[in-house]
Amino acid sequence: MVTDPDPELVFAIPGDLSAPTGGYAYDRSLLANLPGSGIRVQHLQLPGSWPSPAATDVEQTRRRLASLRDRITVMVDGLAFGAFPDTLLETLDHGTGHPVVALVHHPLALESGLAEDGRRMLARTERHSLARAAHVIATSALTARTLTRDYGVPAGKITIAVPGTPPACRAGGSDGARGVELLCVGSVSPRKAYGVLALALSHLTDRHWHVTIAGETDRVPGEHARVARLVEAHGLAGRVTFAGVLTTDELETAFHSSDLFVMPSLYEGYGMALAEAMSHGLPIICTTGGAAAETVPDGAAIKVPPGDALALGYAVRSLLTSPQRLAALGELSWAAGRSLPPWTATADRVADVVRALTRSLPEHAA
Repeated sequence: MVTDPDPELVFAIPGDLSAPTGGYAYDRSLLANLPGSGIRVQHLQLPGSWPSPAATDVEQTRRRLASLRDRITVMVDGLAFGAFPDTLLETLDHGTGHPVVALVHHPLALESGLAEDGRRMLARTERHSLARAAHVIATSALTARTLTRDYGVPAGKITIAVPGTPPACRAGGSDGARGVELLCVGSVSPRKAYGVLALALSHLTDRHWHVTIAGETDRVPGEHARVARLVEAHGLAGRVTFAGVLTTDELETAFHSSDLFVMPSLYEGYGMALAEAMSHGLPIICTTGGAAAETVPDGAAIKVPPGDALALGYAVRSLLTSPQRLAALGELSWAAGRSLPPWTATADRVADVVRALTRSLPEHAA
């Protein structure tokens, strides 16, 4: 008896796959786990200038896509796909060549710090591109609803595949030498709102605490310098450490030696760092920006409006002054972390989409 081979998928991703962001971590984990879900997957690297490519990068992308065999499913990371011009969409026309899956971590136009004309252009191109996709993978329910409401993507065309979270041991906390240890994880960018955090913490100099910010400091030119100036201006230089990019082991150590996780982001497409904090049982303070409000269950974190430094500072103070409340919040976070899905579940969701599209190809049709 001859059995059909595993379906094939080409996963097109712009830039350096090893980049330390949540989006790239998602992509790496899919590449690692899809074979276990019965999908033969090939990584296709696209130029790193997306979503603002030079003409030469668009042409290079076209050539790479045009070189793919016909009748094979192609998934394109939304960092590139949301800005694809018609020349690339026609190269991947799912009616005559490749079924295309768009992977959307969060809409491009919702990135903080964009000029208004750039925001409008990205919203327009992403809406146009998504209309041409055979299917869309969204990494959160909030992103899926946003794509339907604001981008016209039918709900039936979207599959939600939330990021997986590896199991972790419960954090043991700090030794108290620097007071309560706060941890933030994420690149220093306008969307992560570390300037808002600096303002919030400026009202807490009467308490004993220290914060570590783990993440790229050079992803957005000038943002690290801007936040560092705010930290200095508020007299917090000795209390705030920009740790830069940490290795996997170093980040694990940071989670285990922290007492409180804080995410001041203006918007999150999911918030993988929040899930990691829950998997370690850290008490959490986060904003309600984007999907962050839903990633952490109500009661398992203190949630404040994005951009509200006073509310953020008040939330931190409420835990700094109440060890009992800090411990209780950690218990709730730990309980929530036990129910987070693994990466194998994420890969299974994507694999189901690939199998369905493969069956729809002419050579597989009945």
